[in-house]
Amino acid sequence: MDELYEKYAKTVFRYLYSLTHDRDLSEELTQETFYQAVRTIESYDESCAPATWLCGIARNTLRTWQRKHPVQAEIAEWDSPLPSAEEEALKSMQRIEILKKLHAMEDPWREVLYLRIYGDLSCKEIAAILSRSETWVRVTYYRAKEKLRKELENETE
Repeated sequence: MDELYEKYAKTVFRYLYSLTHDRDLSEELTQETFYQAVRTIESYDESCAPATWLCGIARNTLRTWQRKHPVQAEIAEWDSPLPSAEEEALKSMQRIEILKKLHAMEDPWREVLYLRIYGDLSCKEIAAILSRSETWVRVTYYRAKEKLRKELENETE
């Protein structure tokens, strides 16, 4: 388990941070994720990558936390920069406006964008986490980016 932690703790943290936008909470949930992984290690059947399995546990850990802390979950904030390589078309826009629009998007678009951009996860990893196909993730990601771009363009006109 120490090897898993050393190898995947950053990935789990980034995934949780992409969803919570809170470093302290993400660190706490990362620890809880690995605690849950230790408790359920016998259920891991190696049909998916360890990172995918751990991110699935992290997602469930976050959902449990959100149910217990509904007000805090609603007011979460973040200060993470957009990666310019991934969002070349949006780089000239104001960062805060992009983040406001992204935060206001409905799931699954918001979640796919967060996982792809801030979680730095591949479409294959996102598909495994969300129990969807890679094609669904790619199409959803494309449509979400286009929707976000159009909303930002309409706002600047």
